[in-house]
Amino acid sequence: MENNNSRRNFLKKSAAITIGALATNAILNKTQAAVNLVENEILPVDGGKYTLPALPYAYDALEPHIDKLTMEIHHSKHHQAYVTNLNKALETIDGNVLGSPQTLENIFSKIDKLPVALRNNGGGHYNHSLFWAMMKPNGGGEPKGKLADAIKSTFTSFDEFKKQFADASMKRFGSGWAWLVLKDGKLKIGSTANQDNPLMNLDSVEIKGTPILTLDVWEHAYYLKNQNRRADYIASFWNVVNWETAENLFATAK
Repeated sequence: MENNNSRRNFLKKSAAITIGALATNAILNKTQAAVNLVENEILPVDGGKYTLPALPYAYDALEPHIDKLTMEIHHSKHHQAYVTNLNKALETIDGNVLGSPQTLENIFSKIDKLPVALRNNGGGHYNHSLFWAMMKPNGGGEPKGKLADAIKSTFTSFDEFKKQFADASMKRFGSGWAWLVLKDGKLKIGSTANQDNPLMNLDSVEIKGTPILTLDVWEHAYYLKNQNRRADYIASFWNVVNWETAENLFATAK
């Protein structure tokens, strides 16, 4: 319950900070969409259906770093498929087996005892929802505050952190994700295969902890623009990172 409360506080805090900085109704609507995006995948209503969260920005908002067509297909086709198949998988399972609350984080804690469809599609929904919130137009630069201090303390410098994160992204064979997580008060970098993530109770998941930053390194995330040049895509990612989201995740993970 304490963890869920901290998540809710994070959402309220993020909404208040962002809304206070924006002026027009159109942007306010996008801000609320960003809050709903995170809330949708972390705090669903028990027994309810998961839905595809609207992006908090337009499909072309991350250009020239990530192109419009890739974003549109990635979100409306790939992510939607995970949502659809996750709901189908949940229909076949007794709610008592899942426990309460039926959040994805709770499901991931017992994923080793659940059907693989929940692992693949629950992971796909969670990972993508988090990924969209990790980016924003005119993002990038360097983190500030306590997260910046922790990164420099752990990795000696921000540039060294970027190097190690890029290295984990490049060395993930095939499809998967790169992660910065907080575990036992320490930041760690690693990667997972397919749609696995650091919250899953699986021996095959080598990086465990609370996600602070993530990068999708499936080819469908970059192939239309970068073809097989994953390194170019990783370099582009640093120009759109939403460090405010990462900072808030870091603060609420303690």
